[in-house]
This record gives sequence, C-alpha cells and structure tokens, in this order.
Amino acid sequence: MTLPTSGSQSSRRKKIIIAVMAVAAVAAVALLFPHAKPIPVVLQTVERGVVEASVSNTRAGTVNACRRAKMSPSAGGQIAKLLVKKGQRVKQGQILLELWDNDLHAQERLAQDQLKVSLTRVQEVCTLADAAQRDAARSQELRDQGFISAQQLDRALTEASAKQSACASARGDIEQSRSRIAVAQATLERMVLRAPFDGVVADISGELGEFATPSPPGILTIPAIDLIDDSCLYVSAPIDEVDAPKLKVGQVSRITLDAIKGRVFSGKVRRIAPYVLDLEKQARTVEVEVEFDKLAEDEGLLVGYSADVEIIHEVREQVLRVPTRALLEGNRVLRFGEGGMLEERTLTTGLSNWEYVEVTAGLAEGDRIVTSLDREGMKAGVRVEPEATPAAK
Repeated sequence: MTLPTSGSQSSRRKKIIIAVMAVAAVAAVALLFPHAKPIPVVLQTVERGVVEASVSNTRAGTVNACRRAKMSPSAGGQIAKLLVKKGQRVKQGQILLELWDNDLHAQERLAQDQLKVSLTRVQEVCTLADAAQRDAARSQELRDQGFISAQQLDRALTEASAKQSACASARGDIEQSRSRIAVAQATLERMVLRAPFDGVVADISGELGEFATPSPPGILTIPAIDLIDDSCLYVSAPIDEVDAPKLKVGQVSRITLDAIKGRVFSGKVRRIAPYVLDLEKQARTVEVEVEFDKLAEDEGLLVGYSADVEIIHEVREQVLRVPTRALLEGNRVLRFGEGGMLEERTLTTGLSNWEYVEVTAGLAEGDRIVTSLDREGMKAGVRVEPEATPAAK
C-alpha cells in the first residue's frame, strides 16, 4: 500500500480552501443582490378621490315598463274591426278594436226617435196647458163680475191644472228618452277598446271574426291587446335582506344590461317593497325598483331584458384610496420603497367597493403600491422596477 506524500496533501488542502472561498463569495453576492435583475411591476400612485359604498342585486333583475295594460273589451262580442297591428305606436284615446254592435246602434236610433216624439208631444201638450191656464184666468175674472157660476170656474181651474200636469209628464218623457240614449251610447262604448295611454302594441291575441271576452273575476283569460308605454322603464331586482336597511327611495343607481355590453345607464330607486320575499331554496330578498333616467328615443331598450343594478348608498369625496385589486388578504399592500425594494403595509380601511378602498391609515398620499400581484415572486423584500408604459401611438 502506497501512502500519500506530504506534497499531494498540501495541494488537496489548497483546492478545498479555494472551493470554500468561492461558495462564500457566491453566498455574499446572493445576500447583497437577491435578484440580479429586478422584477417589472405595475405601480399605482396613492391619491385622493371618491369612494362609494353600494349594494347589488342577488339575482338578475328584469326591465319593465312603468305602464303596461293587457286589455280586453269590457263586453263580450265578435271582433268587427281590428284597427292596429303588432309593433304599431298609438296615442291615448285611439280606437284599437271594435266589436259587432249593429243591434246597439239600432237601439240608440230608437231612443233618438223616441226623443223626437217626446219633444213634439211636449210642444203640443204644454201649448194646450198654457191655453187652459189663460182660460182659467179669464174664468176667474168673469166669476168676479158675476157672469159665470162658481162651478164653471172650478171646472176651468181643474182643466188647467190637469193640462199642466200632462205638460210636466211630457217633459219627464223627454228626460227618460235622453237617459235611454245615454244608456245606449254607454253600451256602445263598451264595444270599443281604446288606448288608455300613448304606447306601442306589444301583442294582439284576436283576429277579425273571432270572439273576444272580458276576464271574469278570478278567471284568467288571454287579453285581446297588450299595450306597453316604453317611454318610462324601470328594473325590478331582488336585493339581499341584509342590505335592505341601507336603501332609500331616490338613491342614485347604475344599471347594466346583458344585451348591451359596455354600457352603463343611470337611474334612481323609485320603490322598495315593504316586505321580504321568502321563496323556497332561495335567499330572502327585498324587491327594489330602479327607474331609468331620461332615455333617448333610439336607445332600443326592450321590456323583459335582464339587468343588474348597483345602488349607491354612501359616498365620500376627496379621501385617500387604493385600487381594490391591490389588496392582499388582511388588508395588506406592497409598497414601492427605497432602492426598489417592496415593503409590506397593513392598512386601516373605510368604505369599499369593487373598484376602490378608502384608506384611513397605513399609507400616505403619493406612495406607490403594486397592482400586478398575480406575477411570480411578489412579496416583501423583493427588488422590483416600474414596468415601462408603452408609448401612445
């Protein structure tokens, strides 16, 4: 067996020492410079602005018309005239349809004829009554002069009184005839369906020659015409019962529609239901109605669209705020510190929404915080650099 010489041992020691020194140097560099290249991040400057607190619906709401009438004639009958079409715009009082009413018109003409007869008879009877009254007056003068007997005077007075009564009765016939005419006209009016307000005809369920019937109490029948006033629209949406105490009529709201992407409509709360809906297998909610602010005629909103509402119940202006997306669990943020090192700050917060959170303590105006938290390696102690913003074209 050959033993190692002293020269070879010395060489081996030198190699070990050199290796240890190299490792120590690498460790020192790693300690002093954790990342040779800083991580690019998106920074947001902490500034003052408006923060709103809001509540939203728990399930999709529905666009409704402020006025909608599903109408049928107040009397049953055969449709004789259908004067509108689906989608047609109509004015208040415009006739929509008419039922067959020839028999009622005949009754009205009969009442008109009876009125003419009554007027003629009144003229005749009342003229005779006036003549009898004058005769009675002359008979009184003759009796005072002793030319006629008391019996003759009594007969003249009786005849005058009887003819005055006949005149009054004939005048009563006139009023009776006029009442018959009014009844006939009212019955005719029931055979006509008019628009109760300006709007658009949404649907028509009857056709010419078909029978239209009114809805008896407690029995639902298909209406003849569905009329919508689309000049005033609102959203009916359910709000969680926990949020209901925060709501008041008149609060400003934002409305978004699935059918119109990227558009936000303004509105106001017009009604809050005075009760809680308790539906099986669903959270308890309060129905809230949010009315659209003034809409342009070409908005193209349709009744029945699904919609979401965001009701603003508290607003604070000129408060320190940070983007909601910049918050870590526990109300923590990563602040851009000296030398590009990230620092962790725990915040005391106030109002918040999906976009901004009010900061009452933990940051100062002008601080910069990281908003690109989804990037790898984002934690306190990491060296970063602001990401270059592409130049505007």
